[in-house]
Amino acid sequence: MIKEQISVFDIFKIGIGPSSSHTLGPWRAAQQFTASLGQNHPIDTVEGIKILLYGSLAKTGKGHGTDVAILLGLTGADPVTFDVDAVTPTFEAIQKDKKLNLANQIIIDFDYSEDLLFLFSESLPFHPNAVTFQAFLSNGKAFSETYYSIGGGFVVKEGEDNSKKPQVDLPFPVEKAKELLHWCLSTGLKVSEIVMENELAWRPEAETKKGILQHFAVMRDCIYRGCHTTGFLPGGLDVARRAFPLNKRLIGQNEYTNYDTWVEAIRNGGNGFNYILDWVSCFALAVNEENASFGRVVTAPTNGAAGVIPAVLQYFITFCNGYTEEKIIQFIACASEIGSIFKKGATISAAMGGCQAEIGVSSAMAAAALTECLGGSQRQVLMAAEIAMEHHLGLTCDPIGGLVQIPCIERNTMGAIKAITASQLALQSNPDKAKVSLDAVVNTMWETALDMNAKYKETSDGGLATNIPISLPEC
Repeated sequence: MIKEQISVFDIFKIGIGPSSSHTLGPWRAAQQFTASLGQNHPIDTVEGIKILLYGSLAKTGKGHGTDVAILLGLTGADPVTFDVDAVTPTFEAIQKDKKLNLANQIIIDFDYSEDLLFLFSESLPFHPNAVTFQAFLSNGKAFSETYYSIGGGFVVKEGEDNSKKPQVDLPFPVEKAKELLHWCLSTGLKVSEIVMENELAWRPEAETKKGILQHFAVMRDCIYRGCHTTGFLPGGLDVARRAFPLNKRLIGQNEYTNYDTWVEAIRNGGNGFNYILDWVSCFALAVNEENASFGRVVTAPTNGAAGVIPAVLQYFITFCNGYTEEKIIQFIACASEIGSIFKKGATISAAMGGCQAEIGVSSAMAAAALTECLGGSQRQVLMAAEIAMEHHLGLTCDPIGGLVQIPCIERNTMGAIKAITASQLALQSNPDKAKVSLDAVVNTMWETALDMNAKYKETSDGGLATNIPISLPEC
């Protein structure tokens, strides 16, 4: 059996909110379908397109922007570069004009209400997040493909043989935490250094470092933008942004025109417990409010949990003197390996495992990365990840109205604080005396995911989504 090989850039992806599995994944699926369609048939022979959304993609698709993402993907737009301010206008124009510029090559008729179907009561067996694309051709034939968005922006096409994907020769292959620890102890390398050695199998070191710093730049800009943007989040729940007023209250009415002067002002404000706690929450709120507003974020490892790692990294930068390129690369590289272990041994999809698979995993990733950057041993790094996940086990996913807002945004603040706490506990502990291993927690998380009722897995069929009167009718 071919083992899954996951790069740092598989765990961390630049995209547009609000959801990696419901927005970024379907967007990528639409792009892949359009490319596949063009390989099999001339695009100019397409006369119509129909999209079928199943399971969780149907039930919370509108709240998560699945419809928006798919239509933009079909036009050939890319989530890494597409202007976030043009997302809503482009989507609304397609609806109003009933026209779709397929692959930016041919304009076809497209009726949103008839050609994009939300099949609320139908699911496909492989994964809850499924979408089928149907293209109707001028010769009377049809071309159809089904895709599954399996979490974190990862997409699988039905019938695709993953064993045929190109494999590289990794110097330190890792499936489980015990294997990672083996490589670390036998070589003396840190977790981040193991990651960087493996990344050499895909690309030169300079290219990897440049890519990681580009991802950090998106995280950094997202935090800064979220802390300086006021108003309400889209979607109908009328959720007010909180990062902006919190930022103002903590830093005063002074205007800081760039990230660096802003961070310096925060640092000069002190290091009291409540002050730091408020800022960590503010950082996390900022990212996920941007995410909820179709802003550009980094999956970490998902969009719904995109605020945890940036918030903890920003804490490290601001309050632990971690503002160097070397430390930022170390942090992100270490975090990616923990996310990879959860992806291989369990899931990072809330549709499969509930919110433990998103906030829980991101908290474990952040805890490990912070621990290594603060000088922890390899065993303490894994211990921190274990502690963080252990206290997220069983966390359900029950977004009100199918929107990545309540309770998702606040959960990112909780995940960030738990990560810092887990790191501190690990740094002050002897990991040789730990009773629970990271692998045991990964296995437990997966078993819990399998046992969890489907209504607590992102469908908005249970939990808060059905007990709060402001839930949207579609859920």
